[in-house]
Parts: sequence; structure tokens; C-alpha cells
Amino acid sequence: MSAVGDNGRMRIHVVADASDRDGGYVVDRLVEHGGEIVELDRDDLTAYDALGGSDMILLLGSDKSAHDDRWIDAVTSEVKLIRSALADGTPVMGICYGAQVMARALGGTSWRSDRAELGWARVDTVDPVLCPEGPWGQMHTDVFAPGPTSRVLGTSWRGPQCFIDDAFGARAIAWQFHPEVTPQTYARWVRDGYFGDTGEDPKDLIRQAYVHAPKARNLANLLTDAALDYLRVAR
Repeated sequence: MSAVGDNGRMRIHVVADASDRDGGYVVDRLVEHGGEIVELDRDDLTAYDALGGSDMILLLGSDKSAHDDRWIDAVTSEVKLIRSALADGTPVMGICYGAQVMARALGGTSWRSDRAELGWARVDTVDPVLCPEGPWGQMHTDVFAPGPTSRVLGTSWRGPQCFIDDAFGARAIAWQFHPEVTPQTYARWVRDGYFGDTGEDPKDLIRQAYVHAPKARNLANLLTDAALDYLRVAR
């Protein structure tokens, strides 16, 4: 499945909700490397097969829950896409909800946490290249357990934060945190109530996003470059 677009640029399929396709710093970096971005609606992935080859698939976050039966059709389709892509030689990168769906596709699971993980925090890591300690932006109420062939590279007090896997064909990497998020997007998520009623101070969460913004793009660029090298995506 891995191929270069007709214009010679690497083709990257980005799977996201139709209502929120902002890939932030990560997509910006992929474009800087010459990436041709093809957006896919995760609620309707039937168009993927007709879009031709792909050099990489990027799964963005969502306000959905991968374990929620309301989204079972969309989750099943995304799991099928991940497995098919890896088997055909196309690497996959996942963020937050994308990491949770990928964990499920590779034999793991995900579930509702007893407490949301919000704000900016450092992660404990065994690989500071593919999972730097950050601090990274967090906004999720679900957690995951990777499959038996996955290797966890980073954790937080809530659970795994990063894993890699190469047992299904092409390589895969996923992060629970949000390397892509800009302060403007994070502020929008807070105002839209993505995290629910947790008792956190919305103003403080937005403040954290802007405090960490000066370093966030550079961290995201370094992480994206490292991930592309691990996934063996030419740049």
C-alpha cells in the first residue's frame, strides 16, 4: 500500500472527526517535509480504498470513546483500516483516541478512567527520543492497555503514554498525550467541554497551554521527525 503520490510527495492519510480535523504541530511538520495531506472522516472510511496508495496513516484524537457501543461501527472500521494498512506495509501513527483505537487493533483494549488526565505534565519514559518526557498536553478521560506484542515506552500515573509495535507488518507508534495541540486548539477543547465536569479550573488549563506554547512546537517537531525515522517514512 505504501506509495508516493503522483506529484512525488509522500501521501499521508489523516483520520479525524469531521468536526475537528486540526492536526496542529504534527501535521504542520509533515507538510514541511513535503507531505500531501489527505483527510478522511473516521465516521466514513469507505472512501479510503478508492484514494490510492499511502505512505503513512495518522489517527488524530476525538471526543468519542473507543469502548462506547455508540461508536462501534466507526471503531470497527478504523480497526480494520489499521490492520489492513500495517499488513500492506503502511505505517500508522496515533494520538490519544487514535492510540486507543490502535491499541484495540493490535490486541489491546481501552476503557473509561476513574479520573480525567488534563493539563500539562511530564511522562516517565524509557525512550527519550520516541517518547520525550515533555511536558505534554493531556486531555482524555479514557485509558488503554496495549496488545501483547506492543512495547510501552512511556507512562504517567494514569497508565501507558506511548507504545510501538512492529508485529503486524509495517511499524506503528502511538501517544496518549497530544504533541500536536496548539494553545488555541487546547483552549477551544476546554471551552467546548471535551473533558466533562471534572472540577478542574478551565482558566488554569488554558493558562497552562499558553505557558508551554513557546516550547511546544519544537518538541512536536523533534518527536514527529523521530517517529518518521522509526516508521521508516522517507522525508
